[in-house]
Amino acid sequence: MTTALILAYIGLALMVGLAGTGSSIGVVIGGNATIGALKKKDDAFGSYMLLSALPGTQGLYGFAGFFIINSSGVIHADMSMTNGIAIFASGFILGLVGLISAIKQGQVCANGIAGIAQGYDVFGKTMVLAVFPELYAIVAFATTFLISSGLVK
Repeated sequence: MTTALILAYIGLALMVGLAGTGSSIGVVIGGNATIGALKKKDDAFGSYMLLSALPGTQGLYGFAGFFIINSSGVIHADMSMTNGIAIFASGFILGLVGLISAIKQGQVCANGIAGIAQGYDVFGKTMVLAVFPELYAIVAFATTFLISSGLVK
């Protein structure tokens, strides 16, 4: 197995693993806030659930990035070192940004859930504010897409 191939597989593992880990942590943050909020205002469960689920999208971006690169046909035993480094870099970028943005998005959503439980009408505003960390995950996903389009088969 070549060094380029090893780098590519490490990049793909980082892409899926870190983004998925961030999403797991983010939805747990929202889920924990939901459990607490249900004690105060259980009729808002639908809003709580949507806000709790929102950080799960970064894991999907990680998987979509994996799918885009893996299905491009550039990963093979004779791949160039440039391709290996590019795949590693895109995996690191998407994985790290997905990890951090999902956790931070979970924190924003948890605060919105707490606000709703206290009787404030903040669902829409929380959704708007929760989009900001999501934006950076989308930018990282777009970067992965652009990097993959420059890979040589």
